Amino acid sequence: MRITADTNVLVRAAIMDDPAGAIAAKALLEAEVVAVTLPSLCEFVWVLTRGYNRSATQVAAAVRTLVKGASILVDGSAVEAGLAVLERGGDFADGVIAFEGRRAGGRVFTTFDKEATALIRATGGEARLLGQN
Repeated sequence: MRITADTNVLVRAAIMDDPAGAIAAKALLEAEVVAVTLPSLCEFVWVLTRGYNRSATQVAAAVRTLVKGASILVDGSAVEAGLAVLERGGDFADGVIAFEGRRAGGRVFTTFDKEATALIRATGGEARLLGQN
């Protein structure tokens, strides 16, 4: 079977707070092909950090464990960009957004978020903070 995994499948497999759901999720993640989209990973990180109070270190480890699966199809470069920001105390999604923006032709990540601006710069990207002269 070739599937696309929804965020709730990823969470059930990682957290295992619902035994039956965890078994079903883990079985699905062993499919012939498992596409894991960037929006699902962004939600996954958000749910683990906000809903389950996991640390950035724990979440980064969970993401790395998930994406190293033999049948997992994921944009590895975008994932690493998100993890670079997450592991420096920022939002995984900001790293992914900045990376995908650069790939699409938007060289400068632009935001009102001062921390995100600093973290994107710290990970090698160009960033501009709005509202500052």
